[in-house]
Amino acid sequence: MKDYAIETKCVQCGYSPKNGEPRVLPIYQSTTYKYDTSEAMAKLFDLEPGYMYTRLANPTNDAVAAKITALEGGFAGVLTSSGQAANFFSLINILGAGDHFVSSATIYGGTFNLFNVTMRKIGIDVTFVDPNADEETLNAAFRPNTKAVFGETIANPSLDVLDIEKFARVAHAHGVPLIIDNTFPTPINCRPFEFGADIVTHSTTKYMEGHASTIGGAVIDSGNFDWEQNDKFPGLTTPDESYHGAVYTRDFDKAGYITKIVAQLLRDYGSTPSPQNSFYLNLGLETLALRVERHCKNAQAVAEYLEKNDKISWVNYPGLPNNRYHALAQKYMPNGTCGVISFGVKGGRAAAEKFMNSLKLAAIVTHVADARTCVLHPASSTHRQLSDKELEECGVTPDLIRFSVGIENVNDIIADIEQALAAV
Repeated sequence: MKDYAIETKCVQCGYSPKNGEPRVLPIYQSTTYKYDTSEAMAKLFDLEPGYMYTRLANPTNDAVAAKITALEGGFAGVLTSSGQAANFFSLINILGAGDHFVSSATIYGGTFNLFNVTMRKIGIDVTFVDPNADEETLNAAFRPNTKAVFGETIANPSLDVLDIEKFARVAHAHGVPLIIDNTFPTPINCRPFEFGADIVTHSTTKYMEGHASTIGGAVIDSGNFDWEQNDKFPGLTTPDESYHGAVYTRDFDKAGYITKIVAQLLRDYGSTPSPQNSFYLNLGLETLALRVERHCKNAQAVAEYLEKNDKISWVNYPGLPNNRYHALAQKYMPNGTCGVISFGVKGGRAAAEKFMNSLKLAAIVTHVADARTCVLHPASSTHRQLSDKELEECGVTPDLIRFSVGIENVNDIIADIEQALAAV
């Protein structure tokens, strides 16, 4: 289906029923799969195609992974139980104790904590870099044991737009892959593989599922990175004794990276999505293109309203012409960025809290990027575990309000903002 437009792929890719089969993707709600002979089952443990246990693979999950892979223009993909698991797997699949990676500093607070605390505990070090740094500064962050570079297309919640080509250029000069979390723009607005990224991750919990009903993640491989160009990735290029000496790059070619996630990480960590959740995710994906367009249109209108309001101290949205990332946004996301806006209310944290408490349509929730308008104060919630210095590195100021514009009528959203500001 490579020739279809992306809107068509949202509806049609991943599952094609045969004669007399269900038109809608079935939920294969089964832990296990029956075979007629022990020999047939044994072949699965030699990593031949098929299903043995849903912790490793499931037909519903695989169909949805195939759809997201098609939307991103990738070669192979796999679903995980959360976006956090997807980011962890994307890195731990090629890193081990004693290794190092480079990451943009302006990323989601939970991901920052994963990298800065949890992964350090298992012997994996990270250097955080300013995403706006020049190439000389980025190069200085690399070490002989650096194995990957990580960034977010649009940072959550600072809304920094990553210069993907710059980061890809630097990563490839050091013989390592660029991993991009593409959650906010989704492949509707940006396909990082087209700009040199090698691996893409998603929190499918957000726009992809779109209705705040399930959590999930995805890891998609472009199939373009040459894992055998150096000796940095022995987990992919040398025998895996836990699977009878399989060599992932040799035995699975371009599918080796994803096959290793399935064979090792899902097997051992067990971060597998429920088939029921994948079913809901697939329903969300069918309307993804429609919803993303509406989110962006509404957010642009709300950002323009806030920019003119004298009770607002600042507005950050890449769609605004005077935004520092407007040019990069036009380069990588000419059709729109996302539905999330960050801004400050005059009067600081106290005024921000009063504003948020006065909202009626927009809900205060620990979530972002679904059909409903919602709002959050990151410094006291999602980024609460970070120090003031770490908050600054992540681009989160104490007065920052993250406003996720939904798909309601934009006049109702603006009216809600207006009456809440009147209470400040």
